[in-house]
Amino acid sequence: MFTSLSDRLTATFKSLRGKGKLSESDVNKTVRDIRMALLEADVALPVVKDFTQAVRERALSAEVSEALNPAQQVVKIVNDELVDILGQHTRPLRLAKTAPTVIMLAGLQGSGKTTLAGKLAKWFKDQGDTPLLVAADLQRPNAVTQLEVVGQRAGVPVFAPERGNVGGHDAVGPTGEGTRSYGDPVEVAEDGIQHAISKLYNVVIVDTAGRLAVDEELMEQAADIKDAIEPDEVLFVIDAMIGQAAVETAQAFQEGIDFSGVVLTKLDGDARGGAALSVAKITGRPIMFASTGEGLKEFEIFHPDRMASRILDMGDMLTLIEQAERAFDAKQAAEMERKFLAAEDFTFDDFLQQMAAIKKMGSLKSMLKMMPGMNQIRDQLDAFDEREFDRIEAMIRSMTPFERNHPKQINGSRRARIAAGSGVTVSQVNDLLVRFGEAQKMMKALAKGGSIPGMPGMPGLAGGGKRGKQVQRKKGKSGNPAKRAEQERAAAQAASNRAPAGSAFGSTSSDPYANANLDPSQLPKGFEKFLGT
Repeated sequence: MFTSLSDRLTATFKSLRGKGKLSESDVNKTVRDIRMALLEADVALPVVKDFTQAVRERALSAEVSEALNPAQQVVKIVNDELVDILGQHTRPLRLAKTAPTVIMLAGLQGSGKTTLAGKLAKWFKDQGDTPLLVAADLQRPNAVTQLEVVGQRAGVPVFAPERGNVGGHDAVGPTGEGTRSYGDPVEVAEDGIQHAISKLYNVVIVDTAGRLAVDEELMEQAADIKDAIEPDEVLFVIDAMIGQAAVETAQAFQEGIDFSGVVLTKLDGDARGGAALSVAKITGRPIMFASTGEGLKEFEIFHPDRMASRILDMGDMLTLIEQAERAFDAKQAAEMERKFLAAEDFTFDDFLQQMAAIKKMGSLKSMLKMMPGMNQIRDQLDAFDEREFDRIEAMIRSMTPFERNHPKQINGSRRARIAAGSGVTVSQVNDLLVRFGEAQKMMKALAKGGSIPGMPGMPGLAGGGKRGKQVQRKKGKSGNPAKRAEQERAAAQAASNRAPAGSAFGSTSSDPYANANLDPSQLPKGFEKFLGT
């Protein structure tokens, strides 16, 4: 979503590197580049003006002029201002003191409200809540059916007493001559709350109708539903790809129903993403959630500081760690740790478990893009085929339990059978086995405290792989008589000071040769004067 903006800002900061001090002209050029980057990203003009003014004032202050690294200080300033226009802090949902907590979704048609309702319900369910979806969108064709499908995928019940518009035509308005009625959405919403109370659901998510554009009828219906159910939160769902129109739409909904929070959808798109940088600042309402894909799990709490870090290509490791903690089973992790420390073989069954956990985290590409500096290899990431994981899984599942635990016993006939069973070639099976063998060696080397094959050993750790002990080469004798005599004197002195067994303080004998492994007759003639004898 923020690819172009991130690229422009990264290029701008590169030009500042290596400068011990920033002049006013340097700051002005940087601010001008930032302004162009924001405008090209479809950020609203008032937001751009406030942002660049704040950056310029801080960049010309003592905060930068006295800094050891002015370029890094400017990056910090831009990061701080991005966090500010994105909402500064993460605001959690307000939960009702007495269940159920009622959440109303509002927005234009096509913004992703129905899919978002399922994602939000799944998010609540994963936290141990009991959510209920209410199908109050009776306007859009087959909206009720879509919500039921989404609810089934999320494992959440749907309250849908009315089928709504199933004929494929939009409703024209209230019941009357020449029009059709598909039910009363206000009544459906009210009945849904009562149903939740009677069945002890503690969260109710009401999906409402939208329009292709803001109109009076839409706002009136949304306002009536809000007055009837008195929701704890009214979330405005907005498509992050609609550009400058996002601000006007958000302002219209704010005046019509006064929403309490914003949800950004389609952040995985390739649009310029100015909506995300405009809505929170213009409306004064926080962005609370973000939808990053079509999958039910591609949904996350919106953290302004983490999003600013992503825009500046500094990664988002905290979100990545949180996703990993949710995806990886604690018992499996403990067992893998035990195997690792015991230097046991990593098996294909272990590999299947790891792959399953990674799939739970979502798209591998999106995870990799959360790591710092990944924008610099964006083309390689985009070219990565995630279906390779499916092919690997098919090959592993074509193996017998014995083969999974003893990959070295997979001979030619077994490889041919595995290839035929998984729909791949024998060479692909060979490649998998070779790479898996290398992974096993690497894990064993790390468990022993040694180095990864092909990499130098790690200082401070025991082991060191299979590399033999390095023998220290002896220095050759100098051809210079004076220097050679000095070398021999130093060697003899070291030998004479060598402590005997059981002594910690050197020789206790008056004979300088008593405890030294040295024959005085082997010393050069006249060398005794150096020993003080």
